[in-house]
Amino acid sequence: MDLSNKCYYIAGIANKKSVAYFSAKLLIEAGAKVILSAQNESNLEKINKLFPDSPAFILNVEDENDINNLKNQILKHTKSLDGFLHSLAFANFSEGPKPFHETKRADYLQACQISAFSLTEMSNQLKDVLSPTASVVTVSISSTKATSYGYLGPIKAMLENSVCYLAKSFSEFSKVRFNSVGAGPLKTSASAGIPNYIENYLYSEQLTLRKESLKTIEVAQTIKFLLSPVSSGINATNQIVDCGMSSNYFDQDIVKTYSKNL
Repeated sequence: MDLSNKCYYIAGIANKKSVAYFSAKLLIEAGAKVILSAQNESNLEKINKLFPDSPAFILNVEDENDINNLKNQILKHTKSLDGFLHSLAFANFSEGPKPFHETKRADYLQACQISAFSLTEMSNQLKDVLSPTASVVTVSISSTKATSYGYLGPIKAMLENSVCYLAKSFSEFSKVRFNSVGAGPLKTSASAGIPNYIENYLYSEQLTLRKESLKTIEVAQTIKFLLSPVSSGINATNQIVDCGMSSNYFDQDIVKTYSKNL
């Protein structure tokens, strides 16, 4: 896939294990130019070391001034974007796992802003920079009810629904496409902070049809495809990438193992 003369913006690189990192790497290898942003100064330093030849800046999506200045930041490096990747998510699990009904309002609203509504705000700021046929991709999860994501699960569902409404809204004046990638459990630094994630990750590996966990680069390859013109017929969808996990909740080996312990 030749992406020479293409330019993409990627928000959300935190380290070498992140989906955004692998996505940027694949796009660059395909010949594209990438512009990167980090949520804070610490992550920006990491980005500058990982991608020294790519421009990068701080975008704190909780800061309205940063959001409003996003277009100007992009215009410093390009006149037009062929697409962008929104790979941002956060939930405050510092107090450990809680029943969903005990979710704190402040925590929920903060996670909504960072993980979901920021996509809408960023898309609005970049609407005049995106080429008429650009592609926008965000990262969701394979099933909003299958993992211990807690209150982040409903927020990811909100993100997926926002993709559809953004696609409809932008269709009034462009051919810009919006899609999300519903990734199965991954071994990333961000997921390590989710309560009980390791147990769910190991369980999900056994639910995959290949009995092998999903690799982060496999998600990045799907993102690369969706950002490229090759996927021009795909719009307003959540593309599941979970090695068949979501179709295998009644895996017979797991059922037998559980039954033996009754």
